[in-house]
Amino acid sequence: MMEMMQAQQLLVGKVDTVSKQQVESAKAVTDTVSRSQANLSQTLGERLAKVETEMSKNLASSSKETAESLAGLKERLETIDKAQDNIKALSEQVVSLQHVLDDNPARGAFGEVQLADIVESMLPSFAYQMQAMLLNGKQVDCLIKLPDPPGPISVDAKFPLKAYQELLAADNQIDRDKAGKQLANDTKKHIKDIAEKYVGQAIDDDTSTAENALMFIPSEAVYGELHANHPSVIAESHRRKVYLVSPTTLMATLTTVRAILRDVEMRKQASVIQREVSVLLTDIGRLNTRVSSLDRHFDQAARDIEDIKKSSTKIVSRGDKIESLDLGDSDPQPAALDSGDASDTSPLKGGRV
Repeated sequence: MMEMMQAQQLLVGKVDTVSKQQVESAKAVTDTVSRSQANLSQTLGERLAKVETEMSKNLASSSKETAESLAGLKERLETIDKAQDNIKALSEQVVSLQHVLDDNPARGAFGEVQLADIVESMLPSFAYQMQAMLLNGKQVDCLIKLPDPPGPISVDAKFPLKAYQELLAADNQIDRDKAGKQLANDTKKHIKDIAEKYVGQAIDDDTSTAENALMFIPSEAVYGELHANHPSVIAESHRRKVYLVSPTTLMATLTTVRAILRDVEMRKQASVIQREVSVLLTDIGRLNTRVSSLDRHFDQAARDIEDIKKSSTKIVSRGDKIESLDLGDSDPQPAALDSGDASDTSPLKGGRV
């Protein structure tokens, strides 16, 4: 019985021990789980905070880049708007220019303006005259004042643009041939008018224009078309001595004119220099004559001074001798003085000093 009680007590102690161990184990497990949950919560919190921070940064960066992109897009749109405005303005200017070129007087004024710009940029103001009036009552667009020969050259600034535009607009060979023929005829007629109005015409009572003239064509395209496809026009211009020039060839021509004017001015200055040198040589000759005369006078003066010095020396010498004479009664006849020069006479006897 005692053994059973002891066994029961022992079993109860073991049960208590096991119970305590289970409680302790449960508590340890609970503590471990609590720590794990706390660590997990902290880690999740840190990671969430980091993710939130990165997302905030990314959102801020994306917002900035989006704002910059929108600003750049806005600038590009503004540039496109400006370009469109410029294109519109350019279109209006082209239309305006087309209206100018379609009207004959306006086309002439357009050519005159371009001609004036080129001439003013290439020649000094004294070398040309715009809208010069001739004695025949005709007014030439520009008169280039070259010396005679060849004399002042007339430049006309009108051109047959309408026929050239018809040539460009032709869509078949028949129309092109017709427009090309019209262009050639219009150009030849204008060449004839220039020759009759401006070649060899009096400017005033003493001066006439040169025996040739220039027809200024302000369009390189028209100039190229005439030279490339209408040799009869070029032959007519040479026959009548009315030469066709474009803006480019006119500038080359005016470069040559400027060289001629410079050479003329150099010759004028050379003539002035020659006259001045001639006068200078005359003055030098006159100066040489006067220097020679002065030199002779200097030589004569030097000889006269030398003679004066000799006479002065003789006077002093004789004065010394006179001073040394013995004027006592023992020698009533003074001794003859030594003249020192056989050609001189004693001053006591009225000789030359």
